[in-house]
Amino acid sequence: MHNSEEQKTILGKILDSLANDKLEESQTTEILSKENRKRIAKGLLDEKGDEAYFDSEKNEVLSSIVKDRNNKTSSKQIFWLLGTAACLVLFAAVTYFLTTQDPNQIHEPIMVDTKIEIGTDKATLTLQDGTDVLLEQGTSYQTTYANSDGKEIIYSSGLQGKSEVAYNYLEIPRGGQFKVQLADGTMVWLNSGSKLKYPVAFENGVDRNVELLYGEAYFDVSPSTEHGGSRFKVLHDSQEIEVLGTEFNIKAYPEESYILTTLVEGKVSLNIPEKDKVILEPNEQSQFNIGTSTIQTIEVDVYNETSWREGIFSFKAKTLSEIMTVLSRWYDVEIIFSNESLETLEFNGVLGKDEKITNLLTTFKEANFINAYDVNNKTILLK
Repeated sequence: MHNSEEQKTILGKILDSLANDKLEESQTTEILSKENRKRIAKGLLDEKGDEAYFDSEKNEVLSSIVKDRNNKTSSKQIFWLLGTAACLVLFAAVTYFLTTQDPNQIHEPIMVDTKIEIGTDKATLTLQDGTDVLLEQGTSYQTTYANSDGKEIIYSSGLQGKSEVAYNYLEIPRGGQFKVQLADGTMVWLNSGSKLKYPVAFENGVDRNVELLYGEAYFDVSPSTEHGGSRFKVLHDSQEIEVLGTEFNIKAYPEESYILTTLVEGKVSLNIPEKDKVILEPNEQSQFNIGTSTIQTIEVDVYNETSWREGIFSFKAKTLSEIMTVLSRWYDVEIIFSNESLETLEFNGVLGKDEKITNLLTTFKEANFINAYDVNNKTILLK
């Protein structure tokens, strides 16, 4: 097939470099140019070329990339390798050689009145008296106890123990994210479609309680040793988390069946009504089934669970349905599958949160995960 030898050379450079850990930064432009990415993703190698080219060593490299579920370094290395996450060159190439769809069937997307925007920093702050304040990039907000630059809001420690407890709510819409520094110094990153209730100041000698009403949040907690031994707790309708150490992630969307708590550093204790306490160690995740009130603990790659706060979506063995759920929140869109069989396809890769969603969809199409997609206003149909 036309360009077959060129494609073998390009893909060979990528595989050899990964196998020997010797990819130089100067090589990335040559290997991962826009044209090369496009050619690789379209799989311009015939079947005989595939068999002749992929010897056992290179197949082993491919297999390790596709199947390894525990190597955090690999995800980060590949993200650096790809430069811009939407390209997903290596994953696109791997997928092509592992799928049987016809790469020559090209379906151009239908775009109608497209209004999809990349997510950004924004939130609605609700004060104690019910007043709503819109926080977003390019705006500022300041009171005697808090200030915001449109990307985060920081609460002063000056009110600690000096007044009655007043609560604020921070609600993050679909297509948004925001960061809050609580009065005790605890940092909280909130993902799209989340809402947090918290006091503007904490009482001395009393548990520091906040409530994740719904959504996803990453906590970096100020230790109790700096607050007279006051414990920090995160409350939710279905569970209570007592923080014994610093950093963890909670994912509790109302439309999902599980509450996922992932520990990065330290320890946390999960208290669930009528259940025994569960203690999490670093790299462990509790999966609480809301419907059955059962819980299990597994080991996970915490990078994949928490990379969203660093501007990256990292997926390992995630189904296309799970991935599209994440993307639908960030881009505030509705995504519909015209073929249910697509929903269960598994994917490994990293996506940049600053990419246009059409770039990501094109990558999935060129990698043969989907045959086509249509966009109508803020509704996307995958075919």
